[in-house]
Parts: sequence; C-alpha cells; structure tokens
Amino acid sequence: MSPYAASKKAAEALCYTYHHLYGIDVTVYRYFTVFGPSGRPDMSIFRFIQWISEERPVLIYGDGMQSRDFTFVDDIARGTVAGLKPLGYEVINLGSDEPVILMDSLHLVEKYVGKKAQIVYREMHRADVTETWANITKARKLLGWEPKVSHEEGVRLAVDWYNENRDWAKDVITD
Repeated sequence: MSPYAASKKAAEALCYTYHHLYGIDVTVYRYFTVFGPSGRPDMSIFRFIQWISEERPVLIYGDGMQSRDFTFVDDIARGTVAGLKPLGYEVINLGSDEPVILMDSLHLVEKYVGKKAQIVYREMHRADVTETWANITKARKLLGWEPKVSHEEGVRLAVDWYNENRDWAKDVITD
C-alpha cells in the first residue's frame, strides 16, 4: 500500500502493454535494497556508515526489527547484464534471497567502522513495509543468476569505500 510499490506496479503494467501491442522485448528488474561502494546516500547502509563514522545520531524508523533483502551492487550489475538477452516480457527479482534485520545491518556497520551507534528511534513511516524478500527463482532459471557477495562482505566493502572517500563522503547530505 505504498506509493513507491504502486508506481512500480503501474510501470510494469505499462511495459506489458507495449510488449503486448507492439512486440517490444521488455525485461523489468525488481532490485531489492541495493547497497555497496558509491551507494545511494538515502539508503540505510550508506547512512549508517556515515552517521557512525562521523559520530552523528543514527535514525531508526520503527523498532529496527524490520528486514530487508539487501543486495550488493556488483550482484545487481551481473544480473542486469545477464538479462539483456531477449526474453519477451519478464519481471525478474534481483535480490539476495536472505533478508537481514535492520539492526543486524547496523551492528555489522558498527563492527567494520569500529564505533558504536548513537541510536535515535523515530516513528515508522506509514508507507514503509516491515519486510522485503526477493523470490529469485526466475532469475536463477532464466538468467543462471544468483548473488555471490554476502551481506557481511558487502557491508565491509562499503565501509572500506567510505573510508577511502571519507574526505568528501562525510559531507554528503543524508538527512
């Protein structure tokens, strides 16, 4: 019931219409919580890394027990390239197939940054969901794809990237 999910579903319907009417080959990817080096600053992993590294308060919306199907960016890239072949019309999930509780991700960031988070809890947004979990059966079958980078390794690589780019990454607006 989120505007985000509704917009994605509407776009898929529009793509199917063009496929049906004009025979256009369309593969729609559903990316699940992409993270890693050069990650989006509005996503939790980047925020956690920056906020903990710079000793800023870490905002947690809800109780932190919501889970996400975090997927490392390199795995997303491999899946996207694998799906460039003609498939007709397909909607394919690219995710880790292993949801992680948000607080567990936060603790991994603490581990690799080497500092404890100063957590501030806020009310969960009404349009947010408590969990995401990608069914990647179709990606395995049609693309021969599955993720290779574990969540922990991905977090470590994201922290390493942040540390290498900290002189400017610390100033990226994340609020």
